[in-house]
Amino acid sequence: MSVVVYSMPACPQCTATCRELSKRRLDYEVVDLTADHEALAMVRGLGYKQAPIVVAGREHWSGYRPDRIKALAAAAVPAQV
Repeated sequence: MSVVVYSMPACPQCTATCRELSKRRLDYEVVDLTADHEALAMVRGLGYKQAPIVVAGREHWSGYRPDRIKALAAAAVPAQV
């Protein structure tokens, strides 16, 4: 699953989100909203006004959400038989 973090420089919630994704060993891409105007228009089109915005497959959310990141990590682990 592709995970993209749309962030801004010096954003504590963005840093915490990336740290949590790394801690859970999830691969992700970071897009700087101050440098990518198309990405900014896209997240605004989704209705978001606060960074970070995380897009993971069909799911997306705004802000630091360790509960959502934990659920992503759990979904990424193959079921044990």
